[in-house]
Amino acid sequence: MNKELIINSAPQGVEIALLEDKKLVELHNEKADASFAVGDLYLGKVRKLIPGLNAAFVDVGFEKDAFLHYTDLSPYAKSLLKFTQQSIGDTNGSFDFGKFEVEAEIVKTGKINEVLGGKPNVLVQILKEPIAAKGPRLSCEISLPGRFVVITPFNDVVAVSRKIHSADERKRLQKIIEAIKPKNFGVIVRTAAEGKNTAELHEDLLALVETWKAIQHNLKSAVAPAKILSEQTKTTSMLRDLLNEDFNRIVVNDRNLYNDTKTYIQRIAPDKADIVSFYHNGSPIFDQYGVTKQVKAAFGKTVNLPSGAYLIIEHTEALHVIDVNSGYKSVSNNQEQNALETNMEAAEEIARQLRLRDLGGIIVVDFIDMKLPENKKKLMDAMESMMKPDRAKHAVLPISKFGLMQITRQRMKPELNINTMEVCPSCNGTGKISSSLVLEDEIEKNLNYLITHKHSNLTLAVHPIMYAYLTKGWIFSKFWKWKRHFKQNIKLQSNTNYHLTEFHFYDDHEEEIKL
Repeated sequence: MNKELIINSAPQGVEIALLEDKKLVELHNEKADASFAVGDLYLGKVRKLIPGLNAAFVDVGFEKDAFLHYTDLSPYAKSLLKFTQQSIGDTNGSFDFGKFEVEAEIVKTGKINEVLGGKPNVLVQILKEPIAAKGPRLSCEISLPGRFVVITPFNDVVAVSRKIHSADERKRLQKIIEAIKPKNFGVIVRTAAEGKNTAELHEDLLALVETWKAIQHNLKSAVAPAKILSEQTKTTSMLRDLLNEDFNRIVVNDRNLYNDTKTYIQRIAPDKADIVSFYHNGSPIFDQYGVTKQVKAAFGKTVNLPSGAYLIIEHTEALHVIDVNSGYKSVSNNQEQNALETNMEAAEEIARQLRLRDLGGIIVVDFIDMKLPENKKKLMDAMESMMKPDRAKHAVLPISKFGLMQITRQRMKPELNINTMEVCPSCNGTGKISSSLVLEDEIEKNLNYLITHKHSNLTLAVHPIMYAYLTKGWIFSKFWKWKRHFKQNIKLQSNTNYHLTEFHFYDDHEEEIKL
């Protein structure tokens, strides 16, 4: 699979398109004034405890207080509170995290008052961006992701990604990390670490430890609410998480962003540095690489499939609903086989749509009914397989007796919703245009005005439908009557670029006459 990252920089922000085999699968927007991104760390002030919800509202500087549930506190919440207070008070820089004494873990079934009773200042991480009228969702389970490993302070656990299937490789990675891991840090080994040597893993780990030291430094004398550390830009975070041997092109249209991206690639994967290129060909970068066209085709209520089948995607307050329709698709006379093939095609597009629009929560898919259990199993397996590249946590449930498939997908930020409709140039969005009879009178009135003011050899250009209307009947046509009435040589032309009610007059030098 070939992967390409097309990066469009504009004054209002950066748009990032991920293409897999030339097909748009992810679209990300990073606004120039964006704040409260997932992964950002803040020093927050606990404002209100809600025992009924077992949660707290925390001021992190957003217009609405952020939400922190007890289940997101982390077992090491007491250690985090202690670390936060010690770091804030460490004015002389003597605090050594390697000698930090970790506090006892909190119980899973505890109460929020027991941990945050004094409404202290606490270091928190953005778990979900603000969505609709809700403030950010917070977590005290601090994690700092690198390319090969993720560090989690206050514990000494080493875990290896389950996606690394080889038992020998898992043991090898576990031994390496246990040998190089600093005290008071837990480490999660990512899938990308498979096959990497000790030096590469150690370099990644040291970079993350330095980031933790930067957090500790930024907490000195900090006053809540305050941003302590920003997650990397969308571009670099995507490269960190996605960059692999399948990547063959990264195209950027901004010189500064190009230099930053090139520098980042040279640091994390020097052998991939030559895949970054600077685009300066004049035309919009998204047009050049076919992104704009794919956006127009992929967003909207109706999504057409190559076979003639189509999807209807509806959004409600509680969930998303996707209806699969066969359209004019008819491969054979076997209805069951037709249903299976259409559903398989739809499943591939649905998996893409979930990533592209970043749909979260519950998604209900109404596939075309199939009777055979083995076909339902095939569809279920195909859906799971097609959603494997999706980085958001998700679960696919078997098709119910009503023919519905339920999918849950992690919601991290607001759904990407792009309006692909354009205002009709004929009616300006009103849904109504002038009657052709009225248009005919308007043309005749303008024609009369021009001839009265000594214009001759006129050419009238109209839409092809209006052209057909004016020439209908030839000898008895409206256009023939105009020529006879005005006793002038008038030419009539059709122009497919005009909208239905548009018309223009030209002189004998083919220059437009402004009315």
